[in-house]
Amino acid sequence: MILLHFLPILKGLDALPRVTCPNHPDAILVEDYRAGDMICPECGLVVGDRVIDVGSEWRTFSNDKATKDPSRVGDSQNPLLSDGDLSTMIGKGTGAASFDEFGNSKYQNRRTMSSSDRAMMNAFKEITTMADRINLPRNIVDRTNNLFKQVYEQKSLKGRANDAIASACLYIACRQEGVPRTFKEICAVSRISKKEIGRCFKLILKALETSVDLITTGDFMSRFCSNLCLPKQVQMAATHIARKAVELDLVPGRSPISVAAAAIYMASQASAEKRTQKEIGDIAGVADVTIRQSYRLIYPRAPDLFPTDFKFDTPVDKLPQL
Repeated sequence: MILLHFLPILKGLDALPRVTCPNHPDAILVEDYRAGDMICPECGLVVGDRVIDVGSEWRTFSNDKATKDPSRVGDSQNPLLSDGDLSTMIGKGTGAASFDEFGNSKYQNRRTMSSSDRAMMNAFKEITTMADRINLPRNIVDRTNNLFKQVYEQKSLKGRANDAIASACLYIACRQEGVPRTFKEICAVSRISKKEIGRCFKLILKALETSVDLITTGDFMSRFCSNLCLPKQVQMAATHIARKAVELDLVPGRSPISVAAAAIYMASQASAEKRTQKEIGDIAGVADVTIRQSYRLIYPRAPDLFPTDFKFDTPVDKLPQL
């Protein structure tokens, strides 16, 4: 006869039942996974039977050990594809019945997915790969996939490579989610030139009749300073310098990225954590000469740009004049 005995464990106001042996309540029960029984190790009493195993149940339906897939379910449903990606994939045959008299496989996967779904699947994989390389979160990948699907279904960018469209969609998604990346950063993780990504970017905005917010110096400041290992004080000073430079109209027509790089250079030179133009240029993706040009524009007003509570390691009049 099988006995069940529950000993309540009080944790605060919650009482959780626990299966124990009535004769040895302190004994740690042994679970027989094959039979589904819980047995007391002291007296051998079967305390519980038909216990449900909540662990992973790996199972494979393929006979090919080289490509063994320890999964008992398929991929998750993809709502962006026409059939939800619930197609059937046939594994490689190993027996004689799987091949015809010429040695060709009888069962193939060619028609399990339409050509448009196959193109979108390849683009989604490329988008995921690019996002992983620059550590972008899942919500940006999902937005990029949606943008690509809209562009692909409209057929408004015929003649453009899918990889170029995917790269441009990733750039737009980053801008729309408030974590913009530069064209050079997107170009570095894709196989497409910066010029081609820029062309697709403009065409997609026109085709989808959408827009993106203008990028500012603050969008890049925290990331650039973090990659340069600069302290919080320098980051706040660089942010203040860039914002004041824009407000005073000292850098008309200059890219926010070059202005941010120049502000970081000025703030770092005034602090103990100095960084060279080349170090900042490598992180920001701009040339040294670009940083110098923006720096020369803001240098004459340097005393007015620093925050009042900034602790100078190098006085303003001793900053490099370039």
